[in-house]
Amino acid sequence: MFQPGTSLTFDNAKTALSAGLQAIAAGQTEFDFAKVETVDSAAVATMLAWRRSASARAVSLSFNNLPGNLRSLISLYDVAELIGSSSARTDLPHH
Repeated sequence: MFQPGTSLTFDNAKTALSAGLQAIAAGQTEFDFAKVETVDSAAVATMLAWRRSASARAVSLSFNNLPGNLRSLISLYDVAELIGSSSARTDLPHH
């Protein structure tokens, strides 16, 4: 299971994108966001790129344990259907 780290922002999106693409190429189908705390709009763009890469390989990709702040951005940009996120973290309060 691939874990992007504690932050997914403009500052590290290129590195995270590359690592995620490598994980997809290696057969990873689950991305776990349980440790992610800091996000910005680059996180949403990165997730869409990962989804596009998986789709091109005809692979189903799941995003698990999304933090509230990331779920809020996904909702704000109205891309929930494109992201196709699965289980969201319910153990943390919304920020």
